[in-house]
Amino acid sequence: MADPISRRDLDFQLYEWLDVEQLTKFERYADHSKDTFDAVLDLAQDIAIKKYAPFNKLLDQNEPYVGEDGKVVLPDVTAEGVREFLAAGLIAGPFGEELDGGSLPATVHQAAMTWFQAANPAMSSYTFLTVGNANLLATYGTPDQIDTWVKPMLEGRYFGTMCLSEPGAGSSLSDITTKATPVGDGTYRVTGTKMWISAGDHELGENIVHLVLAKAPGGGPGVKGISLFIVPKFLEDGTRNDVALVGLNHKMGQRGTTNTLLNFGDGTFPVGDDQGAVGYLVGEEHKGLFYMFHMMNEARIGVGFLATAIGYAGYLQSVEYAKTRLQGRPVDAKDPASKPVAIIDHPDVKRMLLAQKSYVEGGLALGLWSSTLVDRAATATDEDERARAALLLDVITPISKSWPSQWCLTANDLAIQVHGGYGYTKEFDVEQCYRDNRLNPIHEGTHGVQAIDLLGRKFVMKGGAGLQVLIETLTETIDRATAAGGTAAEYAATLRPYVERIPATVMTVWADGDPAVALANATAFLEAAGHTVLAWLWLEQFLAAAGKDGDFYDGKRAATQYFFTYELPKTGPMFDLVAAKDRTTIDTPSDWF
Repeated sequence: MADPISRRDLDFQLYEWLDVEQLTKFERYADHSKDTFDAVLDLAQDIAIKKYAPFNKLLDQNEPYVGEDGKVVLPDVTAEGVREFLAAGLIAGPFGEELDGGSLPATVHQAAMTWFQAANPAMSSYTFLTVGNANLLATYGTPDQIDTWVKPMLEGRYFGTMCLSEPGAGSSLSDITTKATPVGDGTYRVTGTKMWISAGDHELGENIVHLVLAKAPGGGPGVKGISLFIVPKFLEDGTRNDVALVGLNHKMGQRGTTNTLLNFGDGTFPVGDDQGAVGYLVGEEHKGLFYMFHMMNEARIGVGFLATAIGYAGYLQSVEYAKTRLQGRPVDAKDPASKPVAIIDHPDVKRMLLAQKSYVEGGLALGLWSSTLVDRAATATDEDERARAALLLDVITPISKSWPSQWCLTANDLAIQVHGGYGYTKEFDVEQCYRDNRLNPIHEGTHGVQAIDLLGRKFVMKGGAGLQVLIETLTETIDRATAAGGTAAEYAATLRPYVERIPATVMTVWADGDPAVALANATAFLEAAGHTVLAWLWLEQFLAAAGKDGDFYDGKRAATQYFFTYELPKTGPMFDLVAAKDRTTIDTPSDWF
């Protein structure tokens, strides 16, 4: 069985390309070195391969269920694997010393987490969501809230969730109906129903800390009235809070992660004389969506990593299969009695493998580079560098989420194709990879949501300042590649006009100031901009591999050639479509469907 992730690629991207060792110049990471980074990666790799990967299929075949006592039942291996992760202290890795954390750079932490996401996506989700929850509260919570809720999460005793969507609202958060009423003692009573809550109920720890969006009195219309509340499953004194599991959703993939419908304050577990679940306000009233976006944006980058990890696992399995599966002969073979060749020798199989390689290694580069922005925005000593990194991170997040969730799913589709009929059977893991990955283009904001965010907000906010920083970043690499000469300069010359099309297209679609027209084809723009950014990332990797010999580096060069030859040209027609401000989707009446 192939490893779920290439350690060689991780090391190349972290050290030879991104040079993460330079992060140790920042005070927060000063106690770290390449040795400590490698120790974390080694530990993650070991636990993921031994305690997560062997049970990926078992969790898929044994979904959580609600027992007769009303408690969620998971396979025992889930608790065993999660306990091993927690015992290693990995959950506290990215937090500072003030929280007894490891002060680990986000880039290295995410690289380590990729092992778990690739080895067993469902099992990895319980701790992934807890880290995001704890990070939000560590940023916006009071000292008492941090002591009460965050520290137990980082100790591995509590778990965390995010509760946004509702059965009738989905991604339209302005339409949520969950309410929070102050009761005069500093707490609120929360009533309402939340849907699609990953890891929303289980027995893996002592408590589950739900972060719940609800509308408090006195707020404005829509999202302006939303506040954020801590609503734990159990209160600080151990009393059961009025948070009730209504049911579990049965999913196409990632079946080992509970996905729940929760009622808050329906009277199932009444607390005192007031109706509702006890909730504690985070920050100020009516600023809940602002706070929640801290976790949502972190989760969006995490979803991009998850999509990449699952795509990577499928890719490596298809490479292993293609090298051992004997079938057919070269098209120029004259003797029908000659021995069959491994299917990896057929050009079309190489095409599919190169496509997968370009998607998953490119997706990994996108996620790791985005994580370096997190590190720089938080810890750089130069104020301008921090501001620039934060702006660039804000702009790139929709692409960091959407691009891998689209194209690494495509990689899983190709992995099935490489396996042929066997890939369509449960005896091979690639069909599960596809099912597991199919969620990622949906949750934490669909492609359409991310596209509107990118073209309708991120690229026009602050007078286009974020867009300008992105274009400057891409152009700097193009200029460097041009100066390098040779093939690098040829790639630079190819990429430059596509980069220039990004701001030109933004200006064109917004020239009339009509958002309906400007955003009608936002998804096509997201795909075109995303592919252009990925071509830039491949040029970056090409430059990092320059002058280095061996199969690994030759593979990087081949993947770069593939992406520039097969993938980047796809963006031209998409840019044309968006710039033409085509009205097909606007002008088609609903009755025609």
